Amino acid sequence: MNMCYISMVVKMKSIAVFVPKHGSQVFLSSPNHNLFPVNKLSCFPLMSVPTKPPKFVRLKATTTMTRDDHESNRTFKELLPSPWTDQFHTISVDVSEINALRKEIDVLKPKVKKALMSYQGIDSAKKRILMIYLLVSLGLAHHFEDEIDETIKEGFEKKEEMIEGENDLYTVSIIFWVFRRYGHHISSDVFRRFTKNSGNFKESLVGDAKGMLSLYEAAYLRTTKDYIMDEALIFTSRHLESLAADGTCPPHLSVRIRNALTLPQHWNMEMLFLVEYISFFEQEKDHDEMLLKFAKISFKLVQLQYLHELKILAEWYNDLEFESKLPPYFRHRIVENHFFVQAMCFEPQLSRARIIMVKYFTILVILDDTFDRYASLPEAEGLANSLERWAHEHTMDKQPDYLKFVLNFMIDTFEEFERELGPQGRSYNVSASKEVDYISRKRKFKTHVKANFDLAKWGLVYHVPSFEEYMEVGEVEVAVYATLASRYMSMGKMAAKEAFEWLKSRPKLVQSLCVKGRLMDDITGFQDDISRGYVTNAVSCYMKQYGVSENEAFRELNKMVGEAEKIINEEFLTKTGVRHCVLKAVIDLARMIHVCYNGYEGYTDPQGKIKEYMTSMFVDQIRL
Repeated sequence: MNMCYISMVVKMKSIAVFVPKHGSQVFLSSPNHNLFPVNKLSCFPLMSVPTKPPKFVRLKATTTMTRDDHESNRTFKELLPSPWTDQFHTISVDVSEINALRKEIDVLKPKVKKALMSYQGIDSAKKRILMIYLLVSLGLAHHFEDEIDETIKEGFEKKEEMIEGENDLYTVSIIFWVFRRYGHHISSDVFRRFTKNSGNFKESLVGDAKGMLSLYEAAYLRTTKDYIMDEALIFTSRHLESLAADGTCPPHLSVRIRNALTLPQHWNMEMLFLVEYISFFEQEKDHDEMLLKFAKISFKLVQLQYLHELKILAEWYNDLEFESKLPPYFRHRIVENHFFVQAMCFEPQLSRARIIMVKYFTILVILDDTFDRYASLPEAEGLANSLERWAHEHTMDKQPDYLKFVLNFMIDTFEEFERELGPQGRSYNVSASKEVDYISRKRKFKTHVKANFDLAKWGLVYHVPSFEEYMEVGEVEVAVYATLASRYMSMGKMAAKEAFEWLKSRPKLVQSLCVKGRLMDDITGFQDDISRGYVTNAVSCYMKQYGVSENEAFRELNKMVGEAEKIINEEFLTKTGVRHCVLKAVIDLARMIHVCYNGYEGYTDPQGKIKEYMTSMFVDQIRL
């Protein structure tokens, strides 16, 4: 039985891909240091996205079933096609260029490894940790996973010695960031040396712009007990804006500060951050030329690999003929799906995993839009029954053709996954991903299905339940669990049974991510919901229950998001008995969510920053 989809059938308010905030900005460096000048792929026209408002279309149901007027004559919001969908169907990637880049990497990799492991003397561990930060920020860490793990393990055992007597704010902050980034719970008390007797941070720190920025970044790895990091975030946020604006910082550092204030590194997708950091690093006077060259070559290889994958996916998507088989109620997001998948597997060697996840996301978004934006309750129920049995249920014979297409598309795609992964002994992962959500909820199946149908019924009758009732039923956990399941499915031997068993237990780490995703989605998607008459939203529920304004509801829900993020960090640092790669997938998904909902609903309306981000990945080719 395929419970993951049963629970997403009725109300998948948000799929497991997530995105940025009105007014959020990423600042580019000056033209003299532009990594992506005019070297655009010639096959890509400049894309202008239609700005006219979406049309509302009234359709007559194609079925001959008897329905009331509400079900047979439906009004829905016609969604404009994505300008990205047809951009990559005919793209050509030079395989010889890819091979040449791989050869250059093979030459540089041992040299960088030698530099990392050859530090000697009393400060060798400290210098290695600082270099690891550069490798992470430049997108190179995946080339040296074993060396980094060894270095961090040895360094953590000597952390007191490493930190003792160290009064450089940048150094202490980076050491703290790296240890926590890799799941080692270093105490936030290391920052007490920078506070006065009153507990407030010393004002003398404000003159150290790079140190202040590093402390700000470190503060985002705070837990529920890191009160000093709460103070650090307030202190640094208050001063960094003026530091970036008063002209005392070098221009490239001011750009870096403003970008961090918009989107901190900890909650940024690794691929996005490295684009920004390469530019910053190149303008640092003491930068390492070998590392810079390696970072550019590595990123160029990934860009070409992505284009090759997009060509494959575009052909797959076009062959399915969605536009002719479905009414225009759904979101065309095949390229956007690839972009968001990068949050969870950006490395070039994970090409197969990315392609599987993009197809999986396509299933999720079609189902989400079918039940959230178009299907009547009888249609949803018929599809739900078929999904429960994972077969064409007899009542589907009387359903519209579009619904039959949705069911067959999903089943056929999972059969494709079976064929793809089965020969490698991973069919367990495929079937487990179909069942993981239901099994993990520890409820009787009927209660589980009823809760989801309750949500659909609320939407159809414009019911606004209590906030607690809504969160109990409407958390985005389906999308979160389904996304993690797809990542574990594509991990191969590393994911095995262990990852799915852990996921089925509904761990606190994942539950907290569900809260973050549900609330960020509802906050940024509130206006879209209201515009199409959908009132069952966390914002509406909170406003009604507590009698507050829209802005007050936003403020309180954002506080809840902040608390959920602290719990996510805490669980990541303290959870034992689960492999690091399994836990990191949850953090990576949290980053996807943060980028997607960083002030605006970037999946439904992937304009603004999302368009800029995607252009930096797929169109602007880095200059070597």
